[in-house]
Amino acid sequence: MAFLRLRPIQPLLLSKQNTNRLFRPQWTQTSTLHSLRKRAHSSPSLLPATYRPQPTQLVKPTSLSPHSAIATATAPQDAPPKPASDYRPPTTGFLSYLPQKAIPYGELMRLDKPTGTYYLFFPCMFSTLLAATMATPIAAPSAVLSTTALFFTGALVMRGAGCTINDLWDRNLDPHVERTRLRPIARRAITPQQAIIFLGGQLTTGLAVLLSLPFECFWYATPSLLFVTLYPLAKRVTYYPQFVLGLTFSWGAMLGFPALGIDLLSNHVALAAAACLYASNVAWTVLYDMIYAHMDIKDDVKAGIKSIALKHEKDTKIVLSGLAVVQLGLLSATGVVAGLGPVFFIGSVGGATLTLGTMIRRVRLKEVRDCWWWFVNGAWLTGGAISLGLAGEYVVHLLGWYEDGAKSKERDRVAV
Repeated sequence: MAFLRLRPIQPLLLSKQNTNRLFRPQWTQTSTLHSLRKRAHSSPSLLPATYRPQPTQLVKPTSLSPHSAIATATAPQDAPPKPASDYRPPTTGFLSYLPQKAIPYGELMRLDKPTGTYYLFFPCMFSTLLAATMATPIAAPSAVLSTTALFFTGALVMRGAGCTINDLWDRNLDPHVERTRLRPIARRAITPQQAIIFLGGQLTTGLAVLLSLPFECFWYATPSLLFVTLYPLAKRVTYYPQFVLGLTFSWGAMLGFPALGIDLLSNHVALAAAACLYASNVAWTVLYDMIYAHMDIKDDVKAGIKSIALKHEKDTKIVLSGLAVVQLGLLSATGVVAGLGPVFFIGSVGGATLTLGTMIRRVRLKEVRDCWWWFVNGAWLTGGAISLGLAGEYVVHLLGWYEDGAKSKERDRVAV
């Protein structure tokens, strides 16, 4: 019976002409047991006394000696992903109360990390409060509250859908990134097919919430799905995927107007105010997500993911300051176009200036925990300040205090 084996020939003699040449093993094939034993006898270092066929093994060379007859293989440049054996189910928080089979889907929606939901919700709240102030007659508090509640529900569902789409796109990248390698699809707790089915349920629920609003909102909201789908792809082709994220997360800045009965296509003042508010939120999104991107900057380099943090790593705070100036300028333009009063400019613009300035000055971009702290709390600091200013402006208009003040000034002028 013939045996086949691939092995390198070890040269027994080196001539003067080739003593300085690097030895290059050549593969030969021996066809019979007899020839193998004969060579083993003449060169005992190559085969054991009793021949046993062994699989060919490629190993890394330990030296460049010409007497080394070991085949070499180059290790792959991309290291394999770390195993997900260190995953531990949540023991605290909302997810810990879910059934075991539902926990991966809750993690897929990021229910344990609601900050993204808040960032998606705030532009909706801004536009609702602004539209309520500009509506004729002014919108009732019950309409404002019910619309805000629907927007929060929609933000929760659609942010979860966006995370599902993102994880489907990144299912081959997430296992290589320390922060994302334990996500449900990355650790294979959910298959891509299951995630697609779940995504269909999320989009259906989001559609139901959208149809609970005036039907005009449907036509305004539908184009945003394009940006939701394109954002994960943007990370692969541009260093500015945060801009695409801004176009996506800021879309709610326009939806409050049709939700409260204001047609943007026929009301040019409202359209201009909505455009300024939308652009302001785009700048805000790029700003806070640039801080967020600094948490993954090392892993992004290894995984080949692009981000604005990588592009401007050495001058991040200068870029953040520029984005803050753009955001505050557009927010001020919103108030001017909408005819808002001092409550908005002091509360919203002034509050945003203070919170953004503090964050940009104090954030330590080299520390992951500090970036995360400012990303999470920045939603409430800046978003809360803008919301309180707009809410105060709405209350002042609702109670007619500006009109009373204007009438009082008019009476004093006439009296004089």
